Amino acid sequence: MLEQQLVNGVVLGATYALFALGFTLMFGVMGVINLTYGVYFAVGAFAALWTTQALGLPIAAAVVVGALIAGVLAVAIDTLLLTRLRKAKAPELASLMVTLGATLFLYAGMAASLGTEIRRFPAAVFDGGAYSLGEVRVGATQILIFAAALVLVVALMALVRGSRIGLAIRAVAENPDAAALMGIDGALMLRVVSFLSGAIGGAAGVLVGLNFNAIQPFMGEHMMLRGFAVIIVGGLGDLRGALLAGLLLGLAEVLTAAYLSSTLKDMIAFGLLVATLWFRPMGLFGRAAAKRA
Repeated sequence: MLEQQLVNGVVLGATYALFALGFTLMFGVMGVINLTYGVYFAVGAFAALWTTQALGLPIAAAVVVGALIAGVLAVAIDTLLLTRLRKAKAPELASLMVTLGATLFLYAGMAASLGTEIRRFPAAVFDGGAYSLGEVRVGATQILIFAAALVLVVALMALVRGSRIGLAIRAVAENPDAAALMGIDGALMLRVVSFLSGAIGGAAGVLVGLNFNAIQPFMGEHMMLRGFAVIIVGGLGDLRGALLAGLLLGLAEVLTAAYLSSTLKDMIAFGLLVATLWFRPMGLFGRAAAKRA
């Protein structure tokens, strides 16, 4: 049924957008594709799983704990790996290779310490019932993911464009040297952005892990290609573009699987990415949005 497929596509797109929001915020301000972002996604999910199993806390608290731990990890990794490169004004390729090495190291460490088997949240941690509207059904976790993506986009845009901290962040993103001359602590703003990006990635990992009830160390790997497609199609560093591109990608994948072939849906992300680079390299929101956080 077309209506059900559209709902499924919107929910899947919201999942991609939720994952990509922190990714695009980090790229928009720092100008670096940080490949460790997928690790924050998995770390947040595992932290929430531990919170519910070992401490018996509700899922709302687990989301907060997962977000905080992933945010702190993001700040630590940025401080240890990227601060020195920024001071040395190293080329972007250096940052990309450093974060690639860190990603491989962290994934291997997580797999060795936690195992690669799929973990699941306790059955009573969240009421995952479904709601029906006619013949269309949507799960409670799916509604939560869609709502979280919308709320985060609005909240981040309000922060970045309507607050003094946001003004400082945009100044650092535009010209770090000029921002320093105006008295803005660029290092502090970058740590703030790292924390926010990591926290968003961690919270996304919790919600997506809850939706599929499947958590394992490499769960962020599958999402990274979609994350690349979303930030490129939506416009590099643009939050609105991340939401719209995520929804577009989700709808395209679901409709392709439903009406053409499920084997073709994995080609959609790569096809959209290549088509965007060919015909509109700056993404849906154009050149002006490419520099925004």
